[in-house]
Amino acid sequence: MSGVASRNPGHSSADPIPDYWLVVPAAGSGARFGGAVPKQHLALAGTTVLEVALRPFLADAHCRGVVLALAPADPQRATLATRLPARVQWVDGGAERADSVLAALAALPAEAGAQDWVLVHDAARPCLSPRDLRQLLHSGAQSAAGALLAAPLADTLKQDDGSAQVHATLSRERLWRALTPQMFRRGPLTAALQAARAAGRLPTDEAQAVEWQGGRPLLVPAHDGNPKITTAEDLPLAAALLAARGATNGGA
Repeated sequence: MSGVASRNPGHSSADPIPDYWLVVPAAGSGARFGGAVPKQHLALAGTTVLEVALRPFLADAHCRGVVLALAPADPQRATLATRLPARVQWVDGGAERADSVLAALAALPAEAGAQDWVLVHDAARPCLSPRDLRQLLHSGAQSAAGALLAAPLADTLKQDDGSAQVHATLSRERLWRALTPQMFRRGPLTAALQAARAAGRLPTDEAQAVEWQGGRPLLVPAHDGNPKITTAEDLPLAAALLAARGATNGGA
């Protein structure tokens, strides 16, 4: 991978929003989605899911650079090279999400220090709003253990008995859905993911790896829709959400 182009900071040092690097694990095949094309490369809003997911960060002056972790045989690499700005680079991802994140963290340029903030965002989560991004950055910068966007559970939770019949109703009190971006210092996040790998553990998100090291990341409530595209039914829902948001914002 070539070096990541960083921006020239153009804001005051008193700005409460910190600079950061963005890491996007995008090496998955999207098996649950089905189809021959990985879900991050499907068409959405006149471009692709991945490109829409990158928009809030590419429009943010605090984002110093982006590293995508793509599958080694991803056929869209050449196309992405012509469509994305030079500050977006890529590296070969791994079989697991944590492997891809570690590869992307290692590929950040030498100027990215251990205490620099890194955001990890799902390639298949294209509806992040600038408002939620800014709130995460503002709140997360004040948390020693990092932070993640999340949403309190609103639905009643049922546990089945193994045969699709209700076994119990679970309390949803103090339960949240973990979203992305997730925000951590580069050094501690790298160490947490490496420790998980050494122990043969597979975290389902970056916060879990940090939790295993004793960290207690801050939960930052998301105010706007931020769904992950997992099944075919999610794609038109994301398109409708983006269209409605654009209409509300005057087509922006």
